[in-house]
Amino acid sequence: MPSPAFDTVLIANRGEIAVRVIRTLRARGIASVAVYHAVDAGAPHVLAADRAIELESADPRAAYLDVDLVIAAAQKSGAHAIHPGYGFLSEQARFARACEQAGLVFIGPRPETLEALGNKKRARQAARDAGLPVAPGWEGTPVGKDGAPTKEAIAAANQLGYPLLLKAVMGGGGKGMREVRSAAELPDALAGTAREALASFGDGAVYMERRLEPVRHVEVQFFGDGEGGVAHLFERECSLQRRHQKVIEEAPAARMNTALRKRLTDAAKAIARHVKYRGAGTAEFLVDGNDEAYFLEVNARLQVEHPVTEWVTGLDLVGLQLDVALGRGLPKDLERAAPYGHAIEARLYAEDPAHDFLPQSGPIAALTLPSGPGVRVDSGVREGGAIGMDFDPMIAKLSVWGEDRAQAVARLQAALAETQVAGVVTNLPFLRALARDPEFVAGRTVTSHIETSMAPKWRAGRKAQPAGPLLAAAAAIALAEAPAALAATGAGDDGVQAAATPWSTLGAFRLGGDHAG
Repeated sequence: MPSPAFDTVLIANRGEIAVRVIRTLRARGIASVAVYHAVDAGAPHVLAADRAIELESADPRAAYLDVDLVIAAAQKSGAHAIHPGYGFLSEQARFARACEQAGLVFIGPRPETLEALGNKKRARQAARDAGLPVAPGWEGTPVGKDGAPTKEAIAAANQLGYPLLLKAVMGGGGKGMREVRSAAELPDALAGTAREALASFGDGAVYMERRLEPVRHVEVQFFGDGEGGVAHLFERECSLQRRHQKVIEEAPAARMNTALRKRLTDAAKAIARHVKYRGAGTAEFLVDGNDEAYFLEVNARLQVEHPVTEWVTGLDLVGLQLDVALGRGLPKDLERAAPYGHAIEARLYAEDPAHDFLPQSGPIAALTLPSGPGVRVDSGVREGGAIGMDFDPMIAKLSVWGEDRAQAVARLQAALAETQVAGVVTNLPFLRALARDPEFVAGRTVTSHIETSMAPKWRAGRKAQPAGPLLAAAAAIALAEAPAALAATGAGDDGVQAAATPWSTLGAFRLGGDHAG
């Protein structure tokens, strides 16, 4: 049973992660408090919580980044602790410190740890101090007061060589990250990255890193007790990415041997032990074709892709976070000899894969999500709701488990086939194709696979498809499902009555592949 001093928790987040945290709180008998901006009134996380408090702000995103507003909501609600989820304020030392000063338990690392690791420049130095190999980069001041690249930044970029990655010092999730292919692109890319970092994380600081190609992206989930005790929960493969954001993740990694796993998990534990890490964290690495690994960063929070680790360990990672925050330490048998089976997660987004995965907005007119043995869905939206432009356009995370990777891949393909979305353009058709891509099925993917190979081929195939049958199918659906609406008439601004058509009555229907979705 929970400690009496820990019977109410406020979730300083929104969407699927807020819903996810609320589920564990409910299972533990702990009351949950949601916060929301007016645009999220009626959202699933608001309805799921025992209580909800509005964050009054003119800017929806700024509301969730306002430390004072969130702390005031916690005090008003009588909460004893705050769970930050991921993104927003989750890796902000100033937020963790404000929680402590307000007498609230921050369910995450100490402020000092966030200062050391949440800041990616400092994390790279901490990794060096812990003896880890670090990806080549430069951590000076890239932009002067005039907004132009500094001479030192230009010299460092030339020395590192192109392509480069510009990365936000704070935050994660692929936001505040851009690739630079030439010196001519550097000024605009630096300015754009800084703007995005400031909007997403409240800090516009940026650093440069040499882009290594071809490589895999492998990360290690770890937990610390805050006193130097650390355990790992195996690795995840996150190589399938677009626009520097993960699309499909799996645990364990597809191509993993005992020696590489030990090197990666030992390295992750070393940096966590070095800073006396408390709670859940993830150490991210790039792995080249010779199994040489380079430290990238530590995500000092729960990861979006944590469900695949829960699948192969049987653990509730949010529950572990609560235990550590309550001072209960880590279970002695937390580390397992081997992962149990194989798990894969696909992120369903409102985005257009045919146009460089640009975020989309619109109503969710219909939504069918998969179910069945070995299938899990994490979602923060509902049918009849909408995807706006203020936040990340994730609709759901679909994760599956199998006794081996082949079964997990087959279940992923089946789950995606069962999924249907109407009303907003999504990446669902692309996910279906990706789940059947020979390189993915064989487990041979690298970080550049989607953008340099898979996506161009998929787009070319889409253009080659005849549009006639798709349009005919759309018209047939409209005629079959809306006979009454077709008989209706409507008046325009000029007062002239106009006969309804399938395209005016079907509402938010969109074509999303070989059928609606």
